[in-house]
Amino acid sequence: MRPFLFLLFITLSPALHATAVTGFVFADKNNNGQKDKDEAGLRGVVVSDQVQVVQTDGNGRYAINDVKGYGLIMISLPDGYKAVPTYWQRAPEAGGELNFALVKTPAVTSFTFLHASDTHISETSLPRTQRLRAMADSLKPAFVLVTGDLIRDALRVPEKEVTALYDLYLSETHKFSMPVWSAAGNHDNFGIERHLSLVGKNNPLYGKKMFHHYFGPNYYSFNYGGIHFVALDDIDYEDLWYYGHVDSTQVVWLKNDLAAIPPTQPVVTFAHMPFFSGGLSLSNFEETGPGRSLERQHGTLHYRHVVSNAQELVTILSQRPYPLSLAGHFHFRQVFTFESYGQPTRYEQTAAIVGPSEEGTIKLPSGFTLYTVKDGKISEGKFIRLDTK
Repeated sequence: MRPFLFLLFITLSPALHATAVTGFVFADKNNNGQKDKDEAGLRGVVVSDQVQVVQTDGNGRYAINDVKGYGLIMISLPDGYKAVPTYWQRAPEAGGELNFALVKTPAVTSFTFLHASDTHISETSLPRTQRLRAMADSLKPAFVLVTGDLIRDALRVPEKEVTALYDLYLSETHKFSMPVWSAAGNHDNFGIERHLSLVGKNNPLYGKKMFHHYFGPNYYSFNYGGIHFVALDDIDYEDLWYYGHVDSTQVVWLKNDLAAIPPTQPVVTFAHMPFFSGGLSLSNFEETGPGRSLERQHGTLHYRHVVSNAQELVTILSQRPYPLSLAGHFHFRQVFTFESYGQPTRYEQTAAIVGPSEEGTIKLPSGFTLYTVKDGKISEGKFIRLDTK
């Protein structure tokens, strides 16, 4: 085992003592990633440790006096800025100062974004991700959202193979000409099915720690073109089995994150498992065996491939404009509209990039969905097939 993993484990484990982090969020005029004397701080930028949420003062300064979560500090990227080089950093174990450099970008009210999912990247499927990139470069969306199952599998395979897949995914997505925002899927959790992966719970990259190592926060938010985008990690696990659920710590963060934006700002969520799904997804009910689709959570039986506490999340999100909820997981496009608190929300799943699927005699194409946003209004998604034949 590589010697750096022990140190990584310390960094990613939940903080056991008070760690104070302060710093500045500032406008980086010369784009060098460092705060120079003539560079002013930015007021009102949201900073978080994935639990607590604070905002910068008039000088751009923030303070988190007791870092919680997994020792990751992130900002919710404000509208009209990009981060240099990234929106998150690891908190020093002993505390200290972390600054975030932002570069001004042109204000937009009209833009497009692309929703892809289930790349399941490997050397075999790599050409499909490369085709996605080529099509994205042609369509020129402002950014790409990828809703999980980024790599072929981390649940059931050894560490060396998983790290190679994560490296491949990062290498390929860095080649896109626009930002790629990734959410975690069930196949991105490392070693959970221990009877197959032969990975112990004490492995420093076990479970979500692998995602933290490569991507930092497994849930986060950013603002673009008047829309507040929220990435959720809706994969939980107990013993050997994963299931759809957003844990209580993340729910606390979500409430805090939403409290920091204007009550009229529209919110779009993107995550791997859908809040709701249709009949094709519910064709098999098994509580035991390798194909089990049911899982007991705190004594209650749930279908494990949708989010079991979806209603709790919808109640929180629907207190403000919530036009769109994006997901993947089932490898085919589904669209539902439900009304909560007097407003409609579209729950949309896109297809899998890794390849087409079949449900019985039904052929389900591979592809992605393109959305157009104008003055805060989001169009119906346009599904685009990855394969031309």
